[in-house]
Amino acid sequence: MHYLYILYSKKLDRFYIGETSDIKARIQKHHSKHYKQAFTGKADDWELVLKFETLSKEDAIFLEKFIKRMKSKKFIRKIVDNPGILKDILEKK
Repeated sequence: MHYLYILYSKKLDRFYIGETSDIKARIQKHHSKHYKQAFTGKADDWELVLKFETLSKEDAIFLEKFIKRMKSKKFIRKIVDNPGILKDILEKK
């Protein structure tokens, strides 16, 4: 299994979208600032607001890129509130 995940920082009022096969390890790396040059290094209050399981890494990457292309905080909030939107997006690809 693979996951699309969305983190939220209240301090920055920003979302971070990523994909991984090991959600716990990836979140731990973000919190420990393992990715020193990464965007998530700018805050220390990242909270997991969405974890969406996909059947493949390709699906998770597709969703990640789709969401990032939208460049819309409003769209991300809709997804967090209704993850079923992601299933619809995958069905239409």
